[in-house]
Amino acid sequence: MAKYSAEFKCKVVQEYLNGHIGYTALTKKYDIPSPKCIQEWVGKYRRMGKDGLQRSRKNETYSFQFKVNAVELYLSTEISYQELALRLNLKSAGLLANWVQRYRAVGIEGLKPQRKGRRPKVPDKASITSECNINQDEKLKQLEEENLKLRIEVAYFKRTEEIAPGASGTEAKARIAHSLRGSFKLKDILAVIKLPKATYMYWQQRFDRKNPDAELEAKIKAIRQSDKDFGYRRIWGKLRKEGLLVNRKKVQRLVQKLRLQVKAFSHKSRKYSSYKGTVGRIASNRLRRRFDTCIPHQKITTDTTEFKYYEMDTNGNILTRKAYLDPFLDLYNREIISFSITKRPSSQGIMSALDKAIAITSDCPYRRTFHSDQGWAYQMGSYVGRLKEERLFQSMSRKGTCLDNSVMENFFGLLKQEIYYGHTYHSFEELERAIRHYITYYNKHRIKAKLGWLSPVDYRLRHAAA
Repeated sequence: MAKYSAEFKCKVVQEYLNGHIGYTALTKKYDIPSPKCIQEWVGKYRRMGKDGLQRSRKNETYSFQFKVNAVELYLSTEISYQELALRLNLKSAGLLANWVQRYRAVGIEGLKPQRKGRRPKVPDKASITSECNINQDEKLKQLEEENLKLRIEVAYFKRTEEIAPGASGTEAKARIAHSLRGSFKLKDILAVIKLPKATYMYWQQRFDRKNPDAELEAKIKAIRQSDKDFGYRRIWGKLRKEGLLVNRKKVQRLVQKLRLQVKAFSHKSRKYSSYKGTVGRIASNRLRRRFDTCIPHQKITTDTTEFKYYEMDTNGNILTRKAYLDPFLDLYNREIISFSITKRPSSQGIMSALDKAIAITSDCPYRRTFHSDQGWAYQMGSYVGRLKEERLFQSMSRKGTCLDNSVMENFFGLLKQEIYYGHTYHSFEELERAIRHYITYYNKHRIKAKLGWLSPVDYRLRHAAA
């Protein structure tokens, strides 16, 4: 860095103080490396006059206590390096910054002067005694610092959820540090939580600002309150449906901030194989995973799933009971068109749901296809005969290949994740009511991205009107 004379510095400062030119323009005019140099000269001139611009020829030293006081003054106030250096008549702000850096790295030991030269080989008795006393004082002080650190840590974690439940990382730290200032010194708090002072000061100026997303957050909470299993994608779709255009990633960020993530859906790993070879008479796989169709009631798929509920007998023993759901789903809009719920896997329940599905889909102008797996119920003579009677195609998945009927498996997954897993039912009637209520909600209110953020019924009615 170039060295400038006192006369040159005084000339630049006077030119700035006249008010005709700023720091950046003076930097370019006199080819000075940084505007901070001129800013520092101006500060020294205002503080000490022309003497502040004179270069010091002597090598100044500062006592240990002076360094400690300077560091504590910086950490406990909101003053900058440059301003504090001017107040203390330091040669440069970098010297103060170095002291603060050493203090943060190794504590108060970093400010002590380093002893020069070799130590005496055999110390005398007096020096040994004084060193022992110093060591004891240092150990006591070290224990006090550790105790203070632990107290701050305990207080910090106690207030984590209370002070900043939805704040970001650094904002939460700043808010908690601000709440602890009545009990501890700011410099101690920031040292323990490892938060830079500049970051704390940045957030302190924004604590009282108005939340620009308050209205949007209120709408997101309202949607989650009415639809507890809506993730950020469906919340975003519901907002768009209401006419509010907002970025999807912003909705995701706000959902994470409000801690409204859906936790019902979890990955499960379970190995199971029921393959026994070809059993009974099966139909060909006509669907072949072509699950999409533009014709209502043309492609219908079905399957059976099992639920458990618990009852108590007269002796107080808890008995495990089972219930079975047999739904029929239209692949046009993923709507459940008919279903039956029974206490045991029976042909009556499946046939009653089949009859309802055939009656509802009778308006289809094309020949319909009913798809299922290779279960015993779909190989019954009554089931196969009923399809032939109505001139309906029968399609079956390949053995042990659940992906051939993945749409129905997906519906079962949604149903169980949202009303079954994590819930306990104590009667068949209670479980039946929950399933019926969910199917109504699924058909009329549960929006899907694949349907343009419409529910299955809304999608069918809109396209029927068109």
